[in-house]
Amino acid sequence: MILYKSMSEIDTMRKSGHVVALVLDHLSSIIKSGISTWDLEEITLDYLKTKAPGVTPAFKGYMGYPAALCVSINDEVVHGIPSKKRMIKDGDVVSVDFGVFYNGYAGDAATTVIAGSGTPEAQNLLKVTRESLYEGIKYAKPGNHLHDISAAIQDYVEGHGYSVVRELVGHGIGQSMHEDPQVPNFGEKGTGVIIKPGLTIAVEPMVTTGSYEVEFLNDGWTVVTRDGSLAAHFEHSLAITGQGTFILTEL
Repeated sequence: MILYKSMSEIDTMRKSGHVVALVLDHLSSIIKSGISTWDLEEITLDYLKTKAPGVTPAFKGYMGYPAALCVSINDEVVHGIPSKKRMIKDGDVVSVDFGVFYNGYAGDAATTVIAGSGTPEAQNLLKVTRESLYEGIKYAKPGNHLHDISAAIQDYVEGHGYSVVRELVGHGIGQSMHEDPQVPNFGEKGTGVIIKPGLTIAVEPMVTTGSYEVEFLNDGWTVVTRDGSLAAHFEHSLAITGQGTFILTEL
C-alpha cells in the first residue's frame, strides 16, 4: 500500500534529507587513498553527534546491518560494510549510501566518487550513472506512470553501453526507510502505478560497466557484480507534489 504524504510530512522529510545531503557532501570531499571505510563510518557518527542532534542513522541495526554507512568499492554495487581493514586506494570507485531519521521520517541518498583521478572508464561510468538519475527524475511528476522513471533510466544507461542492476530497486520512503512502491531502474514506459501528489520515493540507479548480474558475498550484505565489472550508485529521495517535484536530498 502506498502511503501518500502531506505537505507537513514532506517538510519534515526535507530536514532529514538535508542532513543526508550534508553528510554525503562532506564524505565526498574527504574520500582519498589511505583512508579506511571505517574512518568514514566514524566521521559520519561524529557529524551526527556534533552537528545534527536529534537525527539518528537509519541503517544501523536495520535488519541486523551493523553500521550507519554502506561503503562499496569498485565491483561492490551496494551494502559494503565499513571495516578498519578496508583501505581505500588511489583510483578506487567508492559508493557511499546513507540514511537518517528525523522526527520519525527518513531521508536516504547515495553518491559515488573516485579516490584520486581514476580511469576514463570509471569517470564516464560515474557521469552516466549520475545523469541517468536525473533523467529518471524528469518523469517523476503527477499523471505519469511510475515505470516512466524506470524506462528513462534504463534507456539512458543502456544507450551509453552500460547495464542497470535488476535485482535491486528504489523504493517508497517515509516513516519507514522502505515503503511501497518499488521503483525499478528498468521497465516499460506507460506501466506501473499512476504517480499522484504526495508520493515520496527514493530513486537509485545502480549501473555496471559489464553485466547486470550480481551476487551476495558471504557477509550476507555486500552485493557485487558477478563478472567483476565496476559499479556506481547514485540516489535521491523525492517528494512529488501538486506544486512540483522536490529533491529532498540535494543541497
